[in-house]
Amino acid sequence: MKNNFYFKFYGWWKNIDKFILLLILSLFFLGLFFSLVSTSLIASDKLDTNSYYFFIKHLFFIIFGIFILISISFIEQKKLLQISQLLFIIFFIFLILVPIIGIEVKGSRRWIGLPSPFPNFQPIEILKPFFIIAIASIISLEKNKNLYFNYFLSFIVLSPITFLLAMQPDIGQTILILFTWLALIFVSGVNLFIFFSTFIIFGALISYLVFYIPKFEYIKNRILSFIDPNSGNNYQSEKASEAIINGGFFGKGVGEGTLNSKVPEAHTDYIVSVISEEFGIIIVLIIIFLFLILTYKVFKKINVEKENRIKLILLGSVSILLIQTLIHIGVNINFLPTTGMTLPFLSYGGSSIVSTAILAGIILNLTKRKLN
Repeated sequence: MKNNFYFKFYGWWKNIDKFILLLILSLFFLGLFFSLVSTSLIASDKLDTNSYYFFIKHLFFIIFGIFILISISFIEQKKLLQISQLLFIIFFIFLILVPIIGIEVKGSRRWIGLPSPFPNFQPIEILKPFFIIAIASIISLEKNKNLYFNYFLSFIVLSPITFLLAMQPDIGQTILILFTWLALIFVSGVNLFIFFSTFIIFGALISYLVFYIPKFEYIKNRILSFIDPNSGNNYQSEKASEAIINGGFFGKGVGEGTLNSKVPEAHTDYIVSVISEEFGIIIVLIIIFLFLILTYKVFKKINVEKENRIKLILLGSVSILLIQTLIHIGVNINFLPTTGMTLPFLSYGGSSIVSTAILAGIILNLTKRKLN
């Protein structure tokens, strides 16, 4: 039994892309470090409890996440794709259940509550990696020679997910899912006129929802306050931008940041500003550089991959990480309206960490060296 495990581990270690694994682990541990130095004040001041409350929770999810990504990278590729289809259906059902049994927080119903001691989770976060596999599998179907019919089938899968997200409401995740779908459609060879027409239609639909449906008035207010900073409704973004400016190139020092005490959930939605204030913009640029290297390494693997479905899954996985990163940074530098989008690998939050770990596991699995 021990020998069997040893040979399996040796085979895994021999074929895994060690550089991509190192990049992924580096980003996770950077997130853990910043959680340690930036959340102890929150725990002691707001919760009147152990000053390492948030760090311990973050550490648990990081350990759990690493276990998930290694487990996924171990699975045989064909079996992984089969399991992913089943998991897509399961978590899609959870997403359907959110309006029925979900927990409402700050006017949005996005979480499913679990019995103690299990934490609540956000179904869309776990669904995202399997959504990419489902869409890539549909687009690359070879039974039907009409590619546009495959696009239509993928749209049928996309529609209920975006509808359910919009009803929560969660426009940030809706836009993220839409952009990821559009990225997969774009690289698969769609006619550019059809692509940009679809883009414009979705843009018009989202604009109509935001500006004319009362349920989305809070998003409308965020956009208007973003356009007109003098309206006084842009407090969080202004404080985040101030934190980045105050941090300068090298930061104010560990524990010297004030953003956490001024803005709720800064360690999730504004982690880039928190890092920049205490450690400087130089560290943020290094983090962005790590994301870009990870993207470059995955793209190199895509370039030599022969199977279209695997190419699309890898591209979708790295695209959703990049789009989410760009949205998060855009909000932090006041270039985009507030969305509540976490930063992959680094932000505090169990669902976000697990989602990123699943994506990382899929990337590691599909970039393994192929045996002849």
